[in-house]
Amino acid sequence: MIKTETTCDTTGEATENGSLRVCIQGYSGAFHEIAARHCFQGATLEIVPAHTFEQLVKMVEKGEETDIGLMAIENTLAGSLMHNYHLLKQSGLNITGETYLRIKQNLMALPGTRLADLKEVHSHPIAIQQCLDFFAKHPHIRLVETVDTALSARNIQEQQLKDVGAIASTLAASLYDMELLAEGIETNKKNHTRFLVLERAKQVSIHPDANKVSLCFSVDHEVGSLYKVLAVLAAYNVNLTKIQSAPIIGKPWEYQFFLDFVTEGKVGHQQAIEAIQPLTHDLHILGIYPTGEHFDE
Repeated sequence: MIKTETTCDTTGEATENGSLRVCIQGYSGAFHEIAARHCFQGATLEIVPAHTFEQLVKMVEKGEETDIGLMAIENTLAGSLMHNYHLLKQSGLNITGETYLRIKQNLMALPGTRLADLKEVHSHPIAIQQCLDFFAKHPHIRLVETVDTALSARNIQEQQLKDVGAIASTLAASLYDMELLAEGIETNKKNHTRFLVLERAKQVSIHPDANKVSLCFSVDHEVGSLYKVLAVLAAYNVNLTKIQSAPIIGKPWEYQFFLDFVTEGKVGHQQAIEAIQPLTHDLHILGIYPTGEHFDE
C-alpha cells in the first residue's frame, strides 16, 4: 500500500479497508505507478497491474478488482497513443482527471555488472526509442523489446541475467535491487507523458472545478466543416489544447477528431459544447474534469 495527498479529483470509491485500487498498464515500478503516486496523493493506494491497455480498460469497466484506472494517452516525443484513444471511445469509461509526468529513462543491471558486460538491454519499445542516441555509442548491445519497463527489470532479477540490462525508472531499480549504470539516458530531456484518470460512467459526477473537456466528433466531408467548429470554439473563448485526427473505418479519407479544450472567462464548458453540436456528427463527450498538474519522476 502507498500512503500519499490527493491531487487528482475523483469520485472513485475506496475498498472496505480504505485503499483505492488503481489499475495501471504495467507492473510495480512502472512509470504508470509513479504517475499514480503523484496523482492520488493522500490516498492509500493498491496498485493493480494490467498486462495491456485492453486489459486495463476491461478491468476498470468490470469494477471487480479495481476502482479506477490510470492510462497514458500521449507523450511529448512519441506523440498520441491512438490505440488508447479508440479504446477510450469504445469503452464505458469517462475521463475524470489527468496528470503529467516527466519521464527519466535509466539503464540498470544486476549489482556488479558493468556497461561493457551487457549483451542485451530489454525494455518497452517506446522507452528504447527514446534512448537510441545513447545506445548508438554502444553498438555491442542488442536492444530487445518487451511489454513493460519495470517487468524487464523484474525478470532480470528473478532470472539472474548477468549480461542483460533494462531501461526503467529509479523506482524499478529500487524495488528489484538493480544497480544504475547510467541515469537520464533519454535523448530529449523534455520527455513528458500525459495520463488520464478513468472511471465507470455510471459512478461519475462532474467536479465543480472542472474546466477541461475531452471529446470526439466527425464533420461533413466538405470544405470548411472543421474550420466552422474551431471558429465557434474561438468565439466562445476556449483554449484548444489538443486536436488529433483519426481515420473513420469504412469511410475512406474521412476522419474523426479528438479534441481537448480548456474553458476560460465566463463561458462554461456546457455552452461551448452545445454551440458546436449542430456542426458535428457523432459528438461524444469523453470527459469533463479539472486540468492536471505536472510532476517530475
